[in-house]
Amino acid sequence: MQQGWGVGVVIPARNEELHIAGVLETLPPFVDLAVVINDGSTDATEQYAREASSSANVIILNTGGIGVGGAIDAGHQYLLNQLESPFVSTVMAGDGQMNPKDLEAIIEPVISKRYDHVKGDRSIHSKGYNNMPFVRKIASFILSFFTSLAAGQRVRDPQCGFTATSYRVLETWNWNNSWRGYGYPNFWLIQLARYGWTIGHVPVESIYRNETSAIRPGSFFMRVGAMMAVQHHIRNISWIISKETPIATLGALMAYTSGWFLLLTGLSGTVDSLVGIKGGLVYVLAMFCWVLAHLFDRMATVAKQKVNKHATT
Repeated sequence: MQQGWGVGVVIPARNEELHIAGVLETLPPFVDLAVVINDGSTDATEQYAREASSSANVIILNTGGIGVGGAIDAGHQYLLNQLESPFVSTVMAGDGQMNPKDLEAIIEPVISKRYDHVKGDRSIHSKGYNNMPFVRKIASFILSFFTSLAAGQRVRDPQCGFTATSYRVLETWNWNNSWRGYGYPNFWLIQLARYGWTIGHVPVESIYRNETSAIRPGSFFMRVGAMMAVQHHIRNISWIISKETPIATLGALMAYTSGWFLLLTGLSGTVDSLVGIKGGLVYVLAMFCWVLAHLFDRMATVAKQKVNKHATT
């Protein structure tokens, strides 16, 4: 317990027999409950988790390989049913790539009610991305850009799964609407934005060894990119049809559709006769409209957060 708040840790693990005991044994003493989600491991992950000596109460759930996103959801729901309010639910990977010393800094902004959800940000840590493989650095930059677009706010290091979430978020979360596989952090951030929950960033250390990632970059970017594009549009459409539509959302809609109008008419060659714009200028104007749409979207996101804060206090 920390400052009167219960503290739970969700630890998704698949074939992490080499690391899971170390993760559990180094948890800070203020952690009340650690939920290890053994998601289809074929090694001795569960055995080592049971034998680990931890100051926290350790529970092991078996989810049979539903994916990291589904495993984390299962852990959040377990903590929601077991811990009394107020509490904070955190996520730490079972591979030992997250420094438990950063846990206190992760949960503090949630406990102090500055943010509803806090995520780790390896890019602003004093050690930065020094230990991160080069390819992952490039991927992180690209995903940060597109996640920021989809969430209507700046999101740094979106793939960092070291997070802390307030019980208030979990109590209202739609568990039937989830993304079970890789890309779960991006989906979660977009959903938080959709419902007006605030997101904070805290510097955390990146720890990398010689593990080989199971992610296939090509299929990952295609699937996650498509998911973010769809969820971006769902978020904005849900705001447009709601009773409390942020005015800025309408501005974003107008700028967004204007950009597509300019692009499509430019490609078809009719823009010159329609609006008298020639050459590459039409594409510059289309891009300007989309930038303007994103700025309006950011304003709408702030307005949505204010509405949600008023409704939940």
